[in-house]
Amino acid sequence: MDSEQHSSAQRDAVRELRLHLVTWNVGTASPPPDVTSLLQLDSPSPAIDMYVIGLQEVNSRITNFLSDLVFDDPWSIFFMTVLSPLGYIKLSSIRMQGLLLLIFVKHDHLPFIRDVRTNYTRTGLYGYWGNKGGVTVRMSLYGHTICFINCHLPAHMENTEQRLDDFEKILEMQFEEENVPSTLDHDVLFWFGDLNFRIADYGIHFVRESINNKRYNLLWEKDQLNMAKKKEAFLQEFIEGPLQFKPTYKFDLHSDVYDTREQKSLFWFNEKKRKPAWTDRILWRMKSLCQHASKDDFSEEEQTISVTLNNYISHMSYGISDHKPVTGTFGIELKPLLSDPLVTLSPEGEWSSERDVFISYSAVPGFPSSAWDWIGLFKVTFRHANDYVTYAWVEDDEISSNEDSKQVYMSAAEIPDMGGKFLLCYYSNNLQSIVGISQPFQIQPNRTSIGKDLAQEENAWMQKPDNLESHNEF
Repeated sequence: MDSEQHSSAQRDAVRELRLHLVTWNVGTASPPPDVTSLLQLDSPSPAIDMYVIGLQEVNSRITNFLSDLVFDDPWSIFFMTVLSPLGYIKLSSIRMQGLLLLIFVKHDHLPFIRDVRTNYTRTGLYGYWGNKGGVTVRMSLYGHTICFINCHLPAHMENTEQRLDDFEKILEMQFEEENVPSTLDHDVLFWFGDLNFRIADYGIHFVRESINNKRYNLLWEKDQLNMAKKKEAFLQEFIEGPLQFKPTYKFDLHSDVYDTREQKSLFWFNEKKRKPAWTDRILWRMKSLCQHASKDDFSEEEQTISVTLNNYISHMSYGISDHKPVTGTFGIELKPLLSDPLVTLSPEGEWSSERDVFISYSAVPGFPSSAWDWIGLFKVTFRHANDYVTYAWVEDDEISSNEDSKQVYMSAAEIPDMGGKFLLCYYSNNLQSIVGISQPFQIQPNRTSIGKDLAQEENAWMQKPDNLESHNEF
């Protein structure tokens, strides 16, 4: 089978990816000690291909926020520490005050994820303040466009219309770059966050009694989001799984008990206890289903991408805030529109820091290369695209070139003496993403350098006054 037939066969084959989406209002708290169950790390199911983590109310006091502008925030560091040893890289992130959206993917998907863009929309204080609003990450995944919107909408029972108006404004947000579709023009759109919709009409005692008896269905018809979906045309296109879990707000901290504290408000009058509500939600929208909704002859075979919800649950064991996190696990079936990476690359020969090393790579015809493209050497547990050990410029460090491939070098001085397991990644400046990744390979330790270091350490130890004294006793 020649390469064109092979690529065609790959495109015709259906690929299933597993996506795990988290939404959690963390109430300015620090990360918990363990997120194994939250991320389904102990699940017997196949490994997750992509994690999408949307947080609200991340600590954004001025001292925290200014330091987070310079360094990664504690939540980003926490999730990178958990996921990078398992073979996930932080693909993208965006922060707007307390709103944070993180995307992690398995290494082998990187060459097929392109055109990653981020944006945000402020809706607090008439659009001038970012305590409420939405943060967005969009991408092309195997040639299919996918968009993720993490929202924090206005609170309180009476603000339903404001919530809907704000979400419409967020949907109208446009990406600045050319050839990037509008939000609703993506093949799949995920909408999630602390949407703050409440349970209308019913009193607190009826709501709590229904929850205690696990008769959640009695509350569904008075859920404000469900009610709005019946009236608002733009919401009817969004799909949500059944709410077969307890309302996720409002809980006493570090407990699974609903709001018992007497809260003092202005002039010391006691506020009412908050009625439980499904404030934390995950919905999605399929462009193909919207386009074909009026067609009687539409068949599932026409779809080149489909989304199936496998699991929609809350996690009651987490008590750092007054919200419980909610997760949705999805299966995404797609026919890849991209079957070959833009760049293939590999190390040449055995690598160690005893000599300069060489990399060969080749790009597909028409690849938009740039003088600012570079090839990075990464540990296999690297966290993000800038977490490289060293790098080579593809033009400045080029040593040979022909029609089939090019060769660049890395200086021996830049190669880690201790060796270990590493990867090579090609970063495209024009596409602002990793477009090629090598297989993992071993760098051999530099025995000469390690021997010298050990001898120097031993000599330094012997030169310490207390060690000289004990040495002279003999």
